[in-house]
Amino acid sequence: MTAKALITGLTGQDGSYLAELLLAKGYEVFGLVRRSSTSNLERISHLFSQIKIVSGDLLDQSSLMDVIAESQPDEIYNLASQSYVPLSWTQPALTAEYTALGVSRLLESIRRCKPDAKFYQASSSEVFGQPDESPQTERTAFRPRNPYGVAKAYAHWMTINYRHKYNLYACCGITYTHESPRRGTEFVFRKITNTVAQIKLGLANELKLGNLDARRDWCYAKDAVYAMWLMLQQEQPDDYIIASGETHSVRELVECAFNYVGLNWEDYVSVDPAFYRPDEPVQLIGCIDKIKTAIGWQPQHSFKQLVELMVDSDMKKLIQNGA
Repeated sequence: MTAKALITGLTGQDGSYLAELLLAKGYEVFGLVRRSSTSNLERISHLFSQIKIVSGDLLDQSSLMDVIAESQPDEIYNLASQSYVPLSWTQPALTAEYTALGVSRLLESIRRCKPDAKFYQASSSEVFGQPDESPQTERTAFRPRNPYGVAKAYAHWMTINYRHKYNLYACCGITYTHESPRRGTEFVFRKITNTVAQIKLGLANELKLGNLDARRDWCYAKDAVYAMWLMLQQEQPDDYIIASGETHSVRELVECAFNYVGLNWEDYVSVDPAFYRPDEPVQLIGCIDKIKTAIGWQPQHSFKQLVELMVDSDMKKLIQNGA
């Protein structure tokens, strides 16, 4: 019997990669899309003939119940949210509606319509905010520092509470920053690889950045979505950190990307205070001991491999577009 999966946030980076993974494994895949959505459908255009698009909205309880009742999914992956942190400050209530209360509506719909479905909730390292320890583990206290992190913390704890109260198979994956060629250029990793590609092709001559010493725990989105799937294949539900387990500075990222195309980064990079973030006294870095030991997952791509594949992808896109 063919397994069925429902993905919210299908049009995002993670949703598109997860859909590809599940289709390759023989799943029947349903993708929840808002009827009035103006989201970029480019990421899933190559999958339209293989995915069943269903209309629903995390703001509307009845639409979620209808979709779950009709599709009867074995697995549900909630990857939908308002996920751009700066926007959460200008639209805090909307962020809470989608990222926090949307999960409550989804959990309640599962409880009522398909209580035997396995549920994955995309949690985030933003729940730790300014943590009191580094690296962070699944037991590190939550101290979110922005509306997005607060909303994700609510969703995380609601998922755990529904698991205990109603005996649902519900998991949270606390994902750290994960990148891919499908990432938006507003995020620093893709901004850098895309601009390096432009400079190499003579389309730009400068890259403006903030604090070059800022460090991040970056991994590849394809590796991250494999961890999400693997979590739902276990006998018992549990929560795990999904990360690379190491940090790299923006300076390392810049140097690696420019070296790959044979250029000296110092000839092109300028520091702009406008891009600085507040001080980060404690580093956000995920301890992946639990997920490695319990379910055997670890990243398959190194930092250098990730940088190079993204530069290659951006170069290819620019050339295809007539650069």
